[in-house]
Amino acid sequence: MRHVYIRGIMGLIWLAAAIVSGMSGNFEMGTLYTILGGIFLYSAYTMWKKDKKGE
Repeated sequence: MRHVYIRGIMGLIWLAAAIVSGMSGNFEMGTLYTILGGIFLYSAYTMWKKDKKGE
């Protein structure tokens, strides 16, 4: 279950970086960080659902 928390935290960090990049005007990197954050959060969500079904 620890890997789910780590992936979720990393996803939130990427989304925070996307917000900072967007505010500073670097929209290309903000888009990249948003995609990376979404991938990490989606991965954490699917692993969480898989762990819940296993219980």
